[in-house]
Amino acid sequence: MAITASASYANAESPRKWTLKECIDYAIANNITLQKTRLTKRSAIEDLKQSQSDLLPSLSFSTTQSAGYRPWVNSGISTVTNGTVSTSINKTYYNGSYGLNASWTVWNGNANRNTIKLNKLNAQQSELDSAETANSIQEQIAQLYIQILYLTESIKVNKQSYETSLKNEEKGREMMEVGKMSKADLAQLTAQTAQDKYNIVESESNLANYKLQLKQLLEITNGQEFDIYIPETTDESALSDIPSLQTVYEAALSIRPEIKNNQLAIESSDLSIAIAKAGKLPTVSISGSVITSTTSMNSRNWDKQMQTNFDASIGATLSIPIFDNRSTKTSINKAKIQKEQSLLELQDTQKQLYSTIENYWLDANTNQQKYIAAKASVESEQASYDLLSEQFRLGLKNIIELMTGKTNLMTAQQNMLQSKYMAILNQQMLKFYQGEQLNI
Repeated sequence: MAITASASYANAESPRKWTLKECIDYAIANNITLQKTRLTKRSAIEDLKQSQSDLLPSLSFSTTQSAGYRPWVNSGISTVTNGTVSTSINKTYYNGSYGLNASWTVWNGNANRNTIKLNKLNAQQSELDSAETANSIQEQIAQLYIQILYLTESIKVNKQSYETSLKNEEKGREMMEVGKMSKADLAQLTAQTAQDKYNIVESESNLANYKLQLKQLLEITNGQEFDIYIPETTDESALSDIPSLQTVYEAALSIRPEIKNNQLAIESSDLSIAIAKAGKLPTVSISGSVITSTTSMNSRNWDKQMQTNFDASIGATLSIPIFDNRSTKTSINKAKIQKEQSLLELQDTQKQLYSTIENYWLDANTNQQKYIAAKASVESEQASYDLLSEQFRLGLKNIIELMTGKTNLMTAQQNMLQSKYMAILNQQMLKFYQGEQLNI
């Protein structure tokens, strides 16, 4: 495209002029909605790491410390010291137990490994969700950017029309003073000037609103003034070659994240079915433990008790499902239904994608033709209005004919601007859906 889009920064007294690329880059880094999708992706990655860790054995240590009280005990521990027998009765006692436990699911119908695969797909889908959001934001930015460019030039046209109305009104006063125009005709010229002034105010208000929307999309919430860089557009920008509809669609099918997301959803459904079917299969697990205990009621030392009471065990468990109140069958059927839904969603997404591209393609072709026709119309209406103005000054045309000619010229100019920028926007959207960067 023959559009100059280099970065432009104003001096210290003027606000920064944002290019389209700068707007997109800033939004990708700061847009809150997009940041939320990134957090969802991080959460999906944590789920993946957890499912991978579930393949490993679990190990835990436990200890229990307890104190007891026996108020009616009547026998104790006797000791002999220097020939004297001493008897002590401990009504309170202390127990301690210590255990190290391990367990490992050896096989569960491959449900754990399929869960890892499923979580990998979920992480990929989260990333694609983020890419979808980024694409949507870029499209919104481009549309707002084009509206700002269009309104900027539209205001110039309105100001030119206003200047012309002021000259016509001044000429009308001169003609009224010499008796060549009535007060009623002068009033119409004055009303035309006021209407042109109103058009300027309305266009400037719309321009400020679009700039505000763009600023909000970029999450710029401070009070700094916001403005965009105005690139130089040419006929080549609006009349460049438009790719075929099928070419754009085929390229979009291979790169658009919404299509890949739906394709992954189908793969996820297959894994969900496999996981559900694992509920019919046996589960094999291994467990082991090492335990020991101590008590103050034993006269042996603590370390001797730990050694004497030491116990280690290991075992295997085979669990065979026989009847589970239909829960496994229900899970399998629901997973199959989800796959059917995913297939339908893919078809629907493909249809919506084609419809979106087709609309951009039709609008690009239509606005190109409109722009060509509007350019010719502007030239014709400008020549006609110049002639009308001269004839009006000579008294050969009345005020109605002059105002009609001026209105026709302004309408043709606005139509030319609108078709020009809509042609540029739609061509850029078609290129964007083919995988190219937006560059207006």
